[in-house]
Amino acid sequence: MITTNTITKFVFLVLPEIHLMDLAGPDQTIHEAIEYGAPFEIEYCGLTEAIMSSAGLPISKQIHFSHVQLKAGDYLVVPGSNLSFILSSEFKKNKELLLWIQKQYQQGVHLVSICAGVFVLGLADLLDGIECTTHFKRTTQLQQLFPKAIVKENILFTEQSGIFTSAGIASGIDLTLHIVEQRCGGYFAHKVARELVVYNRREGYQMQHSVMMQFRNHIHSGIHNTQDYIIEHIDKKMSLFDLAEMACMSERNFTRVFKKETGVTVNAFINSIRKERIQQLMKNKDLSKKQIATQVGLESERQVLRILKGDIVV
Repeated sequence: MITTNTITKFVFLVLPEIHLMDLAGPDQTIHEAIEYGAPFEIEYCGLTEAIMSSAGLPISKQIHFSHVQLKAGDYLVVPGSNLSFILSSEFKKNKELLLWIQKQYQQGVHLVSICAGVFVLGLADLLDGIECTTHFKRTTQLQQLFPKAIVKENILFTEQSGIFTSAGIASGIDLTLHIVEQRCGGYFAHKVARELVVYNRREGYQMQHSVMMQFRNHIHSGIHNTQDYIIEHIDKKMSLFDLAEMACMSERNFTRVFKKETGVTVNAFINSIRKERIQQLMKNKDLSKKQIATQVGLESERQVLRILKGDIVV
């Protein structure tokens, strides 16, 4: 659920010899979120107006990083470039850029690195005491260069104190979906993932996914449609006949296919959604259990308690 209309800016720092997928994966994820109505906007900046990617594709018409305006809560994304460039004496001379990155962080801007982009954060002296990661081939080197960093191996991404780092390439999409989920909710992030044809969200480090993201590792459009309807109308009474009709199936076939595609029964899925919604509503101390029951399609406090204990309510 989108909770704010305030525009959040995602600024991509496009450095020379950038790896295209490190840029394109997170960029497309944010673009799809915008298409679904997320209050985001995207900007690009760099050291020079035109650069060459690591694949030899030229990228031009960039504004200089010093002309970018970010506010607290925005995101500065640093996709990976060839590490030989990042660690070169030529790049390290860019003290103005490194100080600018420091300043953004000090002012409350979130920093997001993809793959080797974390080395840029290290050169900006921002990794001391911070859990971080990068491509598995580079974690040892990262730890050696920045000994005060807490480098994590065998994980897809980390998040600590407003600094997000990912292992690179496809994991940049996982991290960006994680950020979308934080800003807009689990169900919204699921819709973005589906648009990207990412049916199986992967966990980062000590990350708990919303139940709305579970049981979706399939590509059956009819079952997805009914799951979407259940999530969006959990306060309504639902008949098996109506859900089956929505999926263009008989009731018998629908129950069989739903279990085959999701791994759970229709009732189990409905009650998992109810349970998460109940847990969210219970944070509001002004709501009685009877009111909560009404908002999740139940009739009594007793049913709410049964859901919370894991009992099935038909």
